[in-house]
Amino acid sequence: MNHPEAAKKFVKDEQRTTWHDQSLWFVRTKRDKSSKSLPEWEELRNMASAIKANVLSHLDEYLEEFERNAQANGVTVHWAKDAEEHNRIVHSILAKHRVKRLVKSKSMLTEECHLNPHLEQQGIEVIDTDLGERIVQLANEPPSHIVMPAIHKKKEEIGELFAKTIGTEPGAKDPQYLTEAARQHLREKFLAADAAITGVNFAIAETGGVVVCTNEGNADMGVHLAPVHIACMGMEKIIPKAEHLGVFLRLLARSATGQPITTYSSHFHKPRAGTEMHIVIVDNGRSEHLGQEDFRRALHCIRCGACMNTCPIYRRSGGHSYGYTVPGPIGSIIAPARNLKANHTLPFASTLCGSCSNVCPVKIDIHDQLYKWRQVIAKKKEVPLSKQLAMKVAGRVFANPGLYRMLGKVGRKVLRLPLKPLIYNPLNTWGKARDLPEAPKQSFREWYLENYPKNGK
Repeated sequence: MNHPEAAKKFVKDEQRTTWHDQSLWFVRTKRDKSSKSLPEWEELRNMASAIKANVLSHLDEYLEEFERNAQANGVTVHWAKDAEEHNRIVHSILAKHRVKRLVKSKSMLTEECHLNPHLEQQGIEVIDTDLGERIVQLANEPPSHIVMPAIHKKKEEIGELFAKTIGTEPGAKDPQYLTEAARQHLREKFLAADAAITGVNFAIAETGGVVVCTNEGNADMGVHLAPVHIACMGMEKIIPKAEHLGVFLRLLARSATGQPITTYSSHFHKPRAGTEMHIVIVDNGRSEHLGQEDFRRALHCIRCGACMNTCPIYRRSGGHSYGYTVPGPIGSIIAPARNLKANHTLPFASTLCGSCSNVCPVKIDIHDQLYKWRQVIAKKKEVPLSKQLAMKVAGRVFANPGLYRMLGKVGRKVLRLPLKPLIYNPLNTWGKARDLPEAPKQSFREWYLENYPKNGK
C-alpha cells in the first residue's frame, strides 16, 4: 500500500475529510478531559509502561504460567506461529463441532489473520456483532479505526446500507432507529449461533483468565449463548497479576473514548458446564518484533486508538489509506516490522509532532520509532529514487556553507517575485492550505554580522 496515493483518494472529498478530522478531534478532547480528572494519571501511565516492559522481558515465563493456569481451569490452549496456523486451528475446532453459524465480537487479531474470509471459504457464516464492525462487514470493507471501525461513515450512508442489507426504511438516518434495527438483526444471529469468537484485551498469567472489553455487551451475549467459545489473542496481551488489571482498565477507556471505564469488562476463566472454551495464542511476527531493540516497545500497545484520534495525518487521510489492520501512528511502526517492503511509506505518514507519544497510555515512544524507521528505510533504499536524489542534493548543500548562503540569497529573491498566480490556482492543490512566507531582507547570519561584527568570523 502506498499511503500518499491512497490518501489522495480520501482527501478529494473535502467535506468528508473535514468531518472526519473534527469527529476524531472531539474524541481526543474527551480523552483530555477524562485524563485530567485523575490526579494520578501520569503515575498510572508509568505503572502501565513498567508492567508491560516487565512482561516483554519475561514473556516466555508469563505465557507458560498462563497456559498452566488456563488448562487447570479446563480451558484448551493452542499455539499458532502465524496467521495461517491460527486460521487452521480455529477452523479445526469449528469443524469438530460442525459449526455453520458463528458470532464474533471485535478482534483486531482475527482481522490481522484474515479469519473471516478463511472461514467463509469453508462454508461457515461469520457475523461480526460489534455495531461498527457489522457496518463495515455489510459494506464489505475493513475497519478504518481499531476502536470505532466505521468512523469514516456518516449516518446517511449507514441508513442507505441498512436499507439494502437488513431491510430498514429507505432514507432513514436517525441513529436510535438504526441502532435498534441493528440490535434486532443481531439478536437473531446470537440465538442461531453454533459458536462464538472473541478477542482478548488482557490475559492474566496468575489466573489463566482473559478479559474482553466492550461497550455493547456483544461478547457476553455470544459467549453465554453458544456452546463453544474461542478466544484469539496476540501473545503480547499478557499481564502478570490480577491486581495489575485495574491500572490498564483505568487507562484504556479514558484513552480510547474519554469514558471512565468500558461499559462491559468481561472476565472469562473457564467453560460453563457442557460447553468448551479454547484460547489461541498467536505469534505472527511478534517474536521477531520483540528482538528489535529500537522497536520492541510497540508491543506495549493496548489498542486504545488514542494515537489515531490525535494524529493530524490520520485524521485527514482516513484509516483505509494505511492498508494495514492497525492504521495510524502505532500501525505505522508495527507494519514495517512485519513487512518493510510492503509498508515502507507508512513511517513517513507523520509530522513527527510527538502528539501520539504524549497521549499513549503506556508511554510508547511512537514518534521516535517513526523517525528510526525512516532511517532504516533510507538505508535499505526503500524510498523513491526522486527522494534519494533530493536528499543527496540537500546533503551537499548543507555540507557547503558557501553554496548554502548563495542559494539562500537566490531563494529570498525568488520569493519576492509575483508568484501568487503560480501557487494559488485550482491546478495546484499544494497551495490550497499554505501561504508563502514573506521574504526576509537578509539571512540571520547577515543580520548577526551586521549587528555583532566583533563576534563574526
